[in-house]
Amino acid sequence: MWLLIRLHDLIWSHQRSDFYQTERRRRKKMPVRVVESNTPAQVSGTDPGNRSPLPPSSLLGAGQAFSGTQNVSNQQKEEAWRVNVQIQGIDLEHGYLCGTMEALNVPMADTPVITFWEGEIVDGKNYTFYTGKWEATREDDMRHWSKFPSFSPLQGQVESDGGRQLDLNNYPYIFMRWKEQYFVNVGTDCGLTIAGFYYVCFSCSDGSISGFYYDPNSSPFQKLELKTVNEGRSGFSFSSYELQ
Repeated sequence: MWLLIRLHDLIWSHQRSDFYQTERRRRKKMPVRVVESNTPAQVSGTDPGNRSPLPPSSLLGAGQAFSGTQNVSNQQKEEAWRVNVQIQGIDLEHGYLCGTMEALNVPMADTPVITFWEGEIVDGKNYTFYTGKWEATREDDMRHWSKFPSFSPLQGQVESDGGRQLDLNNYPYIFMRWKEQYFVNVGTDCGLTIAGFYYVCFSCSDGSISGFYYDPNSSPFQKLELKTVNEGRSGFSFSSYELQ
């Protein structure tokens, strides 16, 4: 479930266009392998295409780090991996973010496994709650999103139109999908699958993240639980157009 790339192999450009071109080229070459609130989101009567991007959270910026675990238990045994995540870039206007993920105690690996992932922010403009790819059906989407208590106030509208008419700007949670893209410091024969992706919920109030990994060929509902880590930031913020 991990797709790996060394942190120092991510070359961040000073030009926004250069960054996108670099990542698209890399994507072609490499194998593609958050607590809760009862505050409902409001239904907007405006055209979703004219909607402003989600407001930034100070805890979801480029360089922000998170630490926690991913439960990978199956019927044979209980198991959890220690996980570190860092946001490398975020572009709210286009509903995009990317980052790295590090698993520290993967049994099949002799070294920590570092992965590079790209994410979709569910904003009703660029992306909805329906995935539409990666072998995920709408039923799969609803089964996973409904695992988050914070999704409950939104569920009826999402079942109606995918949540396109929901105004999520003031909602205290941000929903995302994270898809691992490449791995570098181990080979593709490491025994880990890279076929799935994460359904993710981020809390704007405390920066906690919860998620569920989806891969029809892996153990279902592998839970990711992360807390924000206070440390120096470094990353590329597309929306502010600066290299930190």
